[in-house]
Amino acid sequence: MSEFASPRAVFQRLIDGITALRPEGLPQLYAQDAVVVHPFAHPASRLEGREALRRHFAQLETLPVELEARNVVVHETADPEVIITEFEYAGRNTRNGREFVVPNIFVLRVRDGHIVESRDYAHHRAFDEAMA
Repeated sequence: MSEFASPRAVFQRLIDGITALRPEGLPQLYAQDAVVVHPFAHPASRLEGREALRRHFAQLETLPVELEARNVVVHETADPEVIITEFEYAGRNTRNGREFVVPNIFVLRVRDGHIVESRDYAHHRAFDEAMA
């Protein structure tokens, strides 16, 4: 990855890695001291630092899912470091066959090619129900 990748390119690498269920490269998309907040998680969560993100993304390998990102829209802002993304994860639980759609809005701040801050608004309950 270029040291100075655009926010849009970094976001694309993020959702590509998540939908491929390949967590190994995802923490490197974030700055060492990145902060990621999931305000709609139950309970809300805050991940601080690359190691916390590594542990978070490691869970991808254990999920019985097939995922794709669809209806992706990226909004540029007046701040060149900040983008707002809207998209859906559409997937299927490979254990029970249940299909699901999880709407998301991510607000990302990318500096020097790394995510330094992210607020990820996802419909966590929809995902939890699909995994049940």
